[in-house]
Amino acid sequence: MGIKKGDTVKIITGKEKGKIGKVLRLDRPKNRVWIEKMNFVKRHQKPSQQHRQGGIVEKEAPMHISNVMYYDEKLAKATRIGHKVLKDQKVRVSKKSGETLDSK
Repeated sequence: MGIKKGDTVKIITGKEKGKIGKVLRLDRPKNRVWIEKMNFVKRHQKPSQQHRQGGIVEKEAPMHISNVMYYDEKLAKATRIGHKVLKDQKVRVSKKSGETLDSK
């Protein structure tokens, strides 16, 4: 899985196709990803200490990792991610531009 929390991704299939968002959370064992302000679902919330009102709440739902691609902001295109070893350190590399994504 080449995508990390905080990456910008483009949705390539589904009802949100073509939209760009930021990764909020990953579930690696289930191959799921949550994207900021995307794939909203309605859930019934029971009143509790934290949510006194209750009612119907909209929140982000997970989507499968295969439905998103890393979005390279320099090229303004979605791209695949590869890996390369530089100075005894494994880094992620954009397949279209060839630039490293992990710049530390």
